[in-house]
Amino acid sequence: MTPDSSASPLIFGGAAQSPRAALPVLPPLALYIHIPWCVRKCPYCDFNSHTASPVLPEEEYVDALLADLDQDLHAVYGRELSSIFFGGGTPSLFSAEALGRLLKGVEQRIPFASDIEITLEANPGTFEQEKFVAYRALGINRLSIGIQSFQEEKLKALGRIHNGDEAVRAAGMARQAGFDNFNLDLMHGLPDQSLDDALSDLRQAIALKPTHLSWYQLTLEPNTVFWNQPPTLPEDDTLWDIQEAGQALLAEHGYAQYEVSAYAQPGRPARHNLNYWSFGDFIGIGAGAHGKLSHPDGRIVRTWKTRLPKDYLNPAKSFKAGEKALTNEELPFEFLMNALRLTEGVESRLYPERTGLSLESFAEGRRVAEQSGLLQVEPSRLAATERGQLFLNDLLQTFLS
Repeated sequence: MTPDSSASPLIFGGAAQSPRAALPVLPPLALYIHIPWCVRKCPYCDFNSHTASPVLPEEEYVDALLADLDQDLHAVYGRELSSIFFGGGTPSLFSAEALGRLLKGVEQRIPFASDIEITLEANPGTFEQEKFVAYRALGINRLSIGIQSFQEEKLKALGRIHNGDEAVRAAGMARQAGFDNFNLDLMHGLPDQSLDDALSDLRQAIALKPTHLSWYQLTLEPNTVFWNQPPTLPEDDTLWDIQEAGQALLAEHGYAQYEVSAYAQPGRPARHNLNYWSFGDFIGIGAGAHGKLSHPDGRIVRTWKTRLPKDYLNPAKSFKAGEKALTNEELPFEFLMNALRLTEGVESRLYPERTGLSLESFAEGRRVAEQSGLLQVEPSRLAATERGQLFLNDLLQTFLS
């Protein structure tokens, strides 16, 4: 969610809101670290990423990240970190020395869970075996590799810096470096892509035996090159065929869909993202990073940090660009737009535990969604039906007045 999208209250269908209770148990806590530099900005990318200079300000940026974290420590309340995610940008542009100093500084401030998941995003064009062995030695135990496609013409259209052979080699190098848990990011619905093209990409990804696949459709986002100069994308019928055939292929090979665009081998869902989708807490540090933090008194606050790297590194400017406490009217939608992305949804009890509100706060919307066949009629769970998963926006609209 961007700061602008939370400017107007989200009012829910007719049920009266109960007073918000104090939270008896705070949610699990995660940490998101944003590294904003890339070798080159891709034409479809709307993330906060910036073309890297020949020499990155690693030391200054690590100092800033730790100072940024210090300002959020008041909201930790004795919790430990269950996961850390280095996103970008391309975090693998940073040296192991810089990331090691950062991780050491984080652990000195917040204890790590004994089974902490630490994920680093990486692109095939940045893979160097020695560097990734060093990353693994730091305790980074999961990689997310941005493949997007294995086909030369598709990679060129997407503005990627790697080729298909490098994409294949990256998975092998990850495994050789000691990563037995890694995700491959793969897009479909690419410019001029056919069903056979899409399935060829998916078969190649499956052959590399990742533990997790993020398989999602290319969308044209504002403030991107593709938005201003749209490529020719597949027709809707082709997109539907790709989705159906791709999901069947993934299931055949043991990748269970557990979220809209996430598929995993048994026991290998991304813990960090599961925390997002189940309305857990996360500190966000780095240029443009977002966070969501719960307080024992029931306050739930979203934060966002200064977006431009030069401003983030400027000691005269604040790390925090803004924050917003969620209102009782906003909380049901905030919770459901995450939880209903999960294929199995969440247990109903999680809603009052994570929001301090009773289930009655969205009872009317729930009744309408169930009658429309979009939400499962199951008192103990909040989960979309198969139809509701296909029309998730329509499902969420039933909770808006």
